Amino acid sequence: MAITDNLKRGSVDLLILTLLSKDDMYGYQLAQELKDRSHGRYILQETSLYPMLYRLVEKGMISDHLMKVGKRRIRNYYHLEDAGKEYLKDLRKQYLSLCRGILDILEIEHLSSMCDE
Repeated sequence: MAITDNLKRGSVDLLILTLLSKDDMYGYQLAQELKDRSHGRYILQETSLYPMLYRLVEKGMISDHLMKVGKRRIRNYYHLEDAGKEYLKDLRKQYLSLCRGILDILEIEHLSSMCDE
């Protein structure tokens, strides 16, 4: 497994919950938003995304609901629940702390202040 795969796996909950904190989205839309907002650096295949979404639903962090789009298409939208909002706060705090520590070790001072939110 590549290092980038491990980094991706460790941040996927944070990124999915962050996107869902803005708006409800369906799976393909989430995958596209991750790709677009990362300028193509973060590509998550739907085959990897859906098990992660199912796990977050099972844990009560997000919920899903079917919505009819057009005349025939039905999409499964995901919604961030209150428990997911709290989990997102914790993940964000942990990630920013880790980011600060890594940048300090790498001696990249001009970027480490960005992690002090």
